[in-house]
Amino acid sequence: MKGKIIQLLCCLLFISACFSGCIDTEKDSESEEYSNDVIYQTSTIAALLEGMYEGDVTVGELKQHGDLGLGTFNGLDGEMVVLDGIVYQVKADGVAYRVDDSIKTPFAAVTMFNGDLGETLEQEMNNTELNAYVETLIPSRNLMYAIKIEGNFSYMKTRSVPAQEKPYPRLADITKSQPTFEFENVSGTIVGFWLPDYVEKVNVPGYHLHFLTTDVSAGGHVLEYSIRSGNVSIDISNDFLMQLPATEEFLSGNFSEERTQELTQVEKGTN
Repeated sequence: MKGKIIQLLCCLLFISACFSGCIDTEKDSESEEYSNDVIYQTSTIAALLEGMYEGDVTVGELKQHGDLGLGTFNGLDGEMVVLDGIVYQVKADGVAYRVDDSIKTPFAAVTMFNGDLGETLEQEMNNTELNAYVETLIPSRNLMYAIKIEGNFSYMKTRSVPAQEKPYPRLADITKSQPTFEFENVSGTIVGFWLPDYVEKVNVPGYHLHFLTTDVSAGGHVLEYSIRSGNVSIDISNDFLMQLPATEEFLSGNFSEERTQELTQVEKGTN
């Protein structure tokens, strides 16, 4: 009898170990599934507003963290558009250029894009209308989302910024005279993010979007648009990784001042 009890206990222990292993494997699988739902960012929007235009992360390093995103380049030399793992630089002439991996960025955000939600757009909408529509699709205003909108645009207005030299002026002063570009009947892709209100000083609350034409010849920071038809894809991100610069100007910087109005001016192109 005693031997049978021991055998029964061994069987129960074996079954428990197997069951536990199955659960652990499932958790590992879930972790792997969500491992790409991370927005990676270098530096902060507050640092950029303060005129800190030198970074220590290269484009090559950035691409290891994401295949879709946006940002800028050292010296504030144009707008960054990351699409399908390729990094483009839209300079102050409005032209998009492929970027070498050795170029550095003072601010950028990327993710490995894998759309969780998607809708086909079959009626013309301007940016205000489409922004409101996208917000009806997201499950929570407290998560982070990467956005990709591919379509045919009846109108698109973008901007870029010219390269700066030290001593660097503040970003809000530069964008007062920013070059802007207008397109009519153009196809292309909008990439970027919708982020919650609590990211203020870290990134841009709400929408931050950049545009690239289908022929990858032009683009920039999105100011205004109307889309005739296309597709919107949303990647829900439940993780955020920020790498802070080790530059002297960042380490000694003061980010205590309120810059909400300046950020609105910079993002919306208002003076």
